Amino acid sequence: MDRRAKLIEIIQKVSKQDTIPGPDESLFESGLLDSFGLPDLISAMEKEFGIQVPDSDLNPRKFDTIERIEEYLDSRN
Repeated sequence: MDRRAKLIEIIQKVSKQDTIPGPDESLFESGLLDSFGLPDLISAMEKEFGIQVPDSDLNPRKFDTIERIEEYLDSRN
């Protein structure tokens, strides 16, 4: 399974919705994520991708779309 598919799976699990968001669709404006779901998303990403997200990066804007999440992951490698 590729990274984008894994991200979609994580988003669906955290949001408890089967919706498949578009790459540039806002996860927050679409209602898939909210401020309470962001820590769950980060925790799942840390576990799945073996990264550590510092508290200073816990900004919803960085994780607003799948494309931005992928850019963030690229910057961590």
